Amino acid sequence: MNISIILAAGEGTRMKSKHSKVLHKLINKPMIKYVMDACDECDVKKKVLIAGKNKNDLEELFKDQELVIKEQKIGPEFPYGTGYAVSLALDEVSDDDSVLILTGDAPLIRGETLKNFMDYHNEKKSVATVLTAVAEDPTGLGRIIKDEEGYFLKIVEHRDCTEEQLKIKEYNSANMIVNGAALKNAVSKLDSDNDQGELYLTDIFQIIREDGEKILTFQIPDEEEVHGINSKLQLSEAEEVLRKRINEKYMLEGVVLENPSNIFIEDGVKIGRDTIIHSGAKIMGDTTIGEDCVIIGDSTICDSTIEDGVIIKSSVIEKSHVGEGTDIGPYAHLRPNSKLGKHVHIGNFVEVKNATVGNFTKAGHLAYVGDADLGEHINIGCGAIFVNYDGINKHRSKIEDKAFIGSNANIVAPVNIGEKGFIAAGSTITKDVSSGDLSIERGQQANIPGWVKRHEERNKKK
Repeated sequence: MNISIILAAGEGTRMKSKHSKVLHKLINKPMIKYVMDACDECDVKKKVLIAGKNKNDLEELFKDQELVIKEQKIGPEFPYGTGYAVSLALDEVSDDDSVLILTGDAPLIRGETLKNFMDYHNEKKSVATVLTAVAEDPTGLGRIIKDEEGYFLKIVEHRDCTEEQLKIKEYNSANMIVNGAALKNAVSKLDSDNDQGELYLTDIFQIIREDGEKILTFQIPDEEEVHGINSKLQLSEAEEVLRKRINEKYMLEGVVLENPSNIFIEDGVKIGRDTIIHSGAKIMGDTTIGEDCVIIGDSTICDSTIEDGVIIKSSVIEKSHVGEGTDIGPYAHLRPNSKLGKHVHIGNFVEVKNATVGNFTKAGHLAYVGDADLGEHINIGCGAIFVNYDGINKHRSKIEDKAFIGSNANIVAPVNIGEKGFIAAGSTITKDVSSGDLSIERGQQANIPGWVKRHEERNKKK
C-alpha cells in the first residue's frame, strides 16, 4: 500500500510569524493543503501528518478528512530532527508499504509528479528512492553523490562538500520513498552523533546501503516544484508560480485574461469560454462563471454563480446568484443570498442583501435593497432605501411586477406594493399599496415669498 508521511511541525520562526509555517496561505489556501492534495492524486491510501504546536490547528483544518495526526513534542526529554519526526509515524507503517515522505512547506509539488515518482519506485522494486532536482546554483543544498553506475551513494551537505562535489548540480529535494520494513529498521538505528545533536532522516540511506540494498534516484522535471518556503518573500514567490499555473489553465480552456499576473483566481473556480476578465479581478471559493461574461476593474466574486453574458464592473459579489445578461456596477455590492434574475441592472453604489430581484428590474444608483422580493420590470429610483430592521428584528417587503419606486423613497418593511404600484419620490411608505395606486407620504410644500431678502437684512443688523 502507498502511504505518506508529511512533516508539518515547523513553527514559522524563519517566517517571522506567530503562525505555523504550513498554515500560511497561498491563493487563499494553507500551503499544507497543496501538499495533501498532491498526495490524493498519487494513489496514497493513508496520510500521516507530523504536527507540532500546530496540532490543534491542523486537526481543525482537516477535521473532515481521513488522516492520522501525530504530535512531535519539543523539550530536553525529546529527541530532535527529521528522523525523530518520522519515527512517530512508524506504528502506522506496514513492512510491505511504500512510504512517501514529504515536507509540508513545499506547496508547489504536483500530484502528477508524485504519481510518476511513486510508479517509478514501485516498478523498479526499489527499497528506497530519493527525489532529486538540478539547479544551476544549488548553493546551500545537499549534493547527490553517485557511484560509477549511477546508483545513489550518499547526500553531502553543502558545508561538507569538497571542491569537486560543489560542482555537482543535482541536489536532495528532501522528499523520498522508502519501503516500510527498511524504513523501520533504518530509523531504529539512527543516532544523534553529529554537530547538531539531531536524528537526521537522511542517515537512513547509509544504513540501507550497509544492508546491501541499492538506492535509486528520481530526478524531478521541474526543479521549481520542490522549492521550500522559509520566508514571506518565498511565500510570495510561490504564490506567483501557483497563480501563473492556474491562470494558464483557464486561458487554455478558452478564458480571456487581460493581465494574468494581476488577476487572482482560486483553483477550482469554473469559468466558461470567451469570458473576459480584466486586470485586478479576484475570483474565489465555490464560484461558477458562465460564458461570454465581462469582469472589469477590481471586482471581487466569492462563492457565487454568474450566468452567461453578465457584465460586472468594479463590484463585490458574495454568495449570490446572478442571472443571464445582467449588468452590475460600478461599485455595487451583492451581499449573501442575493438572487438576480435575467437582464437586471444594478448600477453604481447599489447594495443588495438577502433579496430576490426579478427579470428586467433596474436599480440604477445609490439604493439599498435588503430583505425584499422584487418582481419583474420594476424601477428603483436613486436613493431608494428598503428599511428592513426595526432595531430588534429583520422584516421583508414584497414589490410586484412593473411597480415604480421613486427617488429617495423609504420602503419600511413589512409592506407589500402591488403590480404597477407607484411610489412618489421622497415618500416614506409604511402601509401596503394596492395594484395601480399612487402612494404619496410627505409634508405639503410651503413657499414663503421674500424670505431670503428678510433673512439677509436681519444678518446685516447683527
